[in-house]
Amino acid sequence: MAIERMQKGARMSQIVVHGDVVYLAGQVALEAPDQSATAQTQDILARIDTLLAEVGTDKSRLLSATIWLTDIRYYDEMNAIWDAWIDPANPPARACVESKLAMPKYDVEIMVTAAR
Repeated sequence: MAIERMQKGARMSQIVVHGDVVYLAGQVALEAPDQSATAQTQDILARIDTLLAEVGTDKSRLLSATIWLTDIRYYDEMNAIWDAWIDPANPPARACVESKLAMPKYDVEIMVTAAR
Protein backbone atom coordinates (compact mmCIF):
# COMPACT_ATOMS: atom_id res chain seq x y z
CA MET A 1 0.00 0.00 0.00
CA ALA A 2 1.40 3.37 -1.02
CA ILE A 3 2.23 6.14 1.43
CA GLU A 4 1.52 9.74 0.35
CA ARG A 5 3.44 12.56 2.03
CA MET A 6 2.21 16.09 1.48
CA GLN A 7 3.55 19.50 2.45
CA LYS A 8 6.80 17.81 3.32
CA GLY A 9 10.01 19.34 4.50
CA ALA A 10 13.35 18.00 5.65
CA ARG A 11 12.04 17.30 9.16
CA MET A 12 8.42 16.23 8.66
CA SER A 13 5.33 16.12 6.49
CA GLN A 14 2.19 18.03 7.46
CA ILE A 15 0.01 15.24 6.01
CA VAL A 16 0.71 11.53 5.59
CA VAL A 17 -1.88 9.25 3.99
CA HIS A 18 -1.66 5.46 4.19
CA GLY A 19 -4.59 3.65 2.66
CA ASP A 20 -7.68 5.46 3.90
CA VAL A 21 -6.04 6.84 7.06
CA VAL A 22 -4.88 10.47 7.21
CA TYR A 23 -2.28 11.52 9.78
CA LEU A 24 -1.64 15.20 10.43
CA ALA A 25 1.48 16.56 12.08
CA GLY A 26 0.95 18.41 15.33
CA GLN A 27 -0.52 21.82 14.47
CA VAL A 28 0.29 25.08 16.22
CA ALA A 29 -1.14 28.56 15.68
CA LEU A 30 0.42 30.17 12.62
CA GLU A 31 -1.76 33.29 12.70
CA ALA A 32 -2.05 33.76 16.46
CA PRO A 33 1.15 32.72 18.23
CA ASP A 34 1.73 34.61 21.47
CA GLN A 35 -2.04 35.11 21.81
CA SER A 36 -4.60 33.49 24.10
CA ALA A 37 -5.21 29.75 24.17
CA THR A 38 -8.63 30.57 22.68
CA ALA A 39 -7.12 32.36 19.66
CA GLN A 40 -4.48 29.67 19.23
CA THR A 41 -7.09 26.88 19.34
CA GLN A 42 -9.27 28.67 16.78
CA ASP A 43 -6.27 29.09 14.48
CA ILE A 44 -5.23 25.45 14.86
CA LEU A 45 -8.70 24.03 14.21
CA ALA A 46 -9.08 26.18 11.08
CA ARG A 47 -5.72 24.82 9.87
CA ILE A 48 -6.84 21.25 10.60
CA ASP A 49 -10.02 21.86 8.56
CA THR A 50 -7.89 23.09 5.65
CA LEU A 51 -5.45 20.18 5.80
CA LEU A 52 -8.21 17.57 6.03
CA ALA A 53 -10.05 19.16 3.08
CA GLU A 54 -6.83 18.97 1.06
CA VAL A 55 -7.04 15.16 1.16
CA GLY A 56 -10.81 14.90 0.79
CA THR A 57 -11.96 14.40 4.37
CA ASP A 58 -13.24 16.47 7.29
CA LYS A 59 -13.66 16.62 11.06
CA SER A 60 -16.65 14.24 10.97
CA ARG A 61 -14.16 11.50 10.03
CA LEU A 62 -11.70 12.09 12.90
CA LEU A 63 -10.46 8.92 14.56
CA SER A 64 -8.24 10.37 17.27
CA ALA A 65 -6.86 13.63 18.60
CA THR A 66 -3.98 14.45 20.91
CA ILE A 67 -3.88 17.89 22.50
CA TRP A 68 -0.92 19.38 24.33
CA LEU A 69 -1.33 22.43 26.58
CA THR A 70 1.60 24.25 28.17
CA ASP A 71 -0.55 24.76 31.26
CA ILE A 72 -3.58 22.67 32.19
CA ARG A 73 -5.30 25.88 33.31
CA TYR A 74 -6.02 26.40 29.55
CA TYR A 75 -8.10 23.20 29.51
CA ASP A 76 -11.54 24.84 29.84
CA GLU A 77 -10.60 27.68 27.49
CA MET A 78 -9.40 25.27 24.80
CA ASN A 79 -12.40 22.95 25.32
CA ALA A 80 -14.87 25.81 24.79
CA ILE A 81 -13.48 26.19 21.24
CA TRP A 82 -13.02 22.44 20.69
CA ASP A 83 -16.60 21.65 21.77
CA ALA A 84 -18.03 24.27 19.39
CA TRP A 85 -15.89 22.92 16.51
CA ILE A 86 -16.11 19.15 16.87
CA ASP A 87 -18.85 17.18 15.11
CA PRO A 88 -20.93 16.11 18.13
CA ALA A 89 -22.24 13.03 16.29
CA ASN A 90 -18.69 11.82 15.57
CA PRO A 91 -16.29 12.73 18.40
CA PRO A 92 -12.83 11.15 18.11
CA ALA A 93 -10.89 9.27 20.76
CA ARG A 94 -8.92 12.02 22.49
CA ALA A 95 -6.13 12.72 24.95
CA CYS A 96 -5.23 16.09 26.43
CA VAL A 97 -2.07 16.59 28.47
CA GLU A 98 0.07 19.34 29.93
CA SER A 99 3.49 19.57 28.32
CA LYS A 100 6.21 21.98 27.29
CA LEU A 101 6.03 22.77 23.58
CA ALA A 102 8.91 23.34 21.18
CA MET A 103 8.60 27.15 21.27
CA PRO A 104 7.44 29.30 24.19
CA LYS A 105 5.11 31.38 21.98
CA TYR A 106 2.78 28.37 21.64
CA ASP A 107 0.39 27.23 24.37
CA VAL A 108 -1.64 24.69 22.35
CA GLU A 109 -0.71 21.96 19.87
CA ILE A 110 -3.18 19.51 18.34
CA MET A 111 -2.54 16.39 16.25
CA VAL A 112 -5.32 14.38 14.61
CA THR A 113 -5.80 11.18 12.66
CA ALA A 114 -8.80 10.78 10.35
CA ALA A 115 -10.37 8.36 7.92
CA ARG A 116 -10.55 9.50 4.32
